[in-house]
Amino acid sequence: MNAKDKLGGNVTLHPANASTSLTIGVDDRAQWNKQKGKFGEDCAAKFLEAKGYTIIAKNFRIRSAEIDIIAKLDNVIVFVEVKARSDIRHGLPSEAVTLRKQKKIIEAASVFLQDETFSEYACRFDVVEVYLNGERGTEINHIENAFEVS
Repeated sequence: MNAKDKLGGNVTLHPANASTSLTIGVDDRAQWNKQKGKFGEDCAAKFLEAKGYTIIAKNFRIRSAEIDIIAKLDNVIVFVEVKARSDIRHGLPSEAVTLRKQKKIIEAASVFLQDETFSEYACRFDVVEVYLNGERGTEINHIENAFEVS
């Protein structure tokens, strides 16, 4: 059995406002997931800005971790993990933010907060779920205080 058989063959997508469907093979799946993630992060950033947040950084990386979006609202620095999904066959997007992932985000946040500019701010950890619904558009669910430092 080859990889294509294990993954169930090709995935057919029906992009919004498109007159044809697009078929993506197994080899293209990683690229599609990367594009889906970038699109989800862009949607989440626009959503947060519309709610009054100021985006400070995107894709903040340290050696072992990454934070998708760092934003500020009033006197709070918000570290945001974005999860985009085109379906929920494998669970809700927020369920992919495991304890291990939370620890990595917290580790990266502690490095970010070492900057004197932000050392006096309170902080919190949010998750933004982006549901890619094809022709029905995109839905966003913002989970404030999704997890905390324990």
